[in-house]
Amino acid sequence: MTAVFDFPIIVLAAGQSRRMQGRDKLLEDVDGAPLIRRQVKTARSATTGAVMVALPPRPHPRYQALDGLDVTLLSVPDADTGMNASLRHSFAALPRNAPCAMVLLGDLPDLEVSDLCQVAAAVDLTSGTQIWRGATAQGGAGHPIIFHNSLFDAFATLHGDSGGREVVAKAEGRVELVPLKGARARADLDTPEDWAAWRRARG
Repeated sequence: MTAVFDFPIIVLAAGQSRRMQGRDKLLEDVDGAPLIRRQVKTARSATTGAVMVALPPRPHPRYQALDGLDVTLLSVPDADTGMNASLRHSFAALPRNAPCAMVLLGDLPDLEVSDLCQVAAAVDLTSGTQIWRGATAQGGAGHPIIFHNSLFDAFATLHGDSGGREVVAKAEGRVELVPLKGARARADLDTPEDWAAWRRARG
């Protein structure tokens, strides 16, 4: 699938990599580039709309990893309080006329542009569905997730590290899962052991 879409993408990249034993998982090398740069370029290739990257406060090496990309770097001052801070700030910064927005985690290295486009292709703003999200081939809910703009305001009151589960619960019964190849919709890498196993599997 080569078509692109035109609504915004939020890339969540403000986490602290607490389980990486001093390494930054978003700066791990994937095909010759830091993972965060790969993810953001994937997002930029998938949409003609805005790409916003939620990041820890400056200074931070992730900013340098994104040099030269046509994206908006959004510093999240309270990023250390959990993922909901990034969601809160990012949704507040979205263009108000956006019909929907995709949220993409920064640490899912198997996702491709075609996966993002496949989830986007499922969007029907007249259907009553409020959330479209990637899933594993077996149907396990994962990422990326697209939120209808009727849910944008629900992110304004989020705190903690729930990852927006409250907003997903609010849309119960109006969520469509879009199966993607294998387990790529949920294959996040949080520890050095995860990274070592992933690299071995790739050969």
